[in-house]
Amino acid sequence: MTYKRPESVLVVLYNEHSQVLVMQRNDDPDFWQSVTGTIEAGESPIAAAYREVGEETGVNLSPQSGDIVDCQHVNQYEIRKEWQHRYPPDNFVNTEYVFVTQIPSDSRIILTEHSAYEWLDKPEALARVWSPSNRNAILAFVPEPK
Repeated sequence: MTYKRPESVLVVLYNEHSQVLVMQRNDDPDFWQSVTGTIEAGESPIAAAYREVGEETGVNLSPQSGDIVDCQHVNQYEIRKEWQHRYPPDNFVNTEYVFVTQIPSDSRIILTEHSAYEWLDKPEALARVWSPSNRNAILAFVPEPK
């Protein structure tokens, strides 16, 4: 078995109305989140952010455009017990790099790893997402509506 690397990205997507895209995980219907994913060996966090947005939403952004903003924020948190078997046995902490990007509300979202998605106002998104690091990123990096 190949273990996951304990390094990941969190990419919060929001639209021109400051609504946040949240997605429901296939493996846990109570777990809603922004785009997340493991950084592959030899991959930079920003490259992983672009790749994960494309893989999870079907929205392909170009690294040359600079659409995804590095928030210069890194989280470390304990890996969920339910997911520990996916990681090396002696690793219990994940390091998560935070990014944000604005996409149009009419972007075509194609889910590959989630069963549903919604555009939610900030307070609703904060109440819906499961992880504290996701809530903190929404609070800190999604602008207030104009």
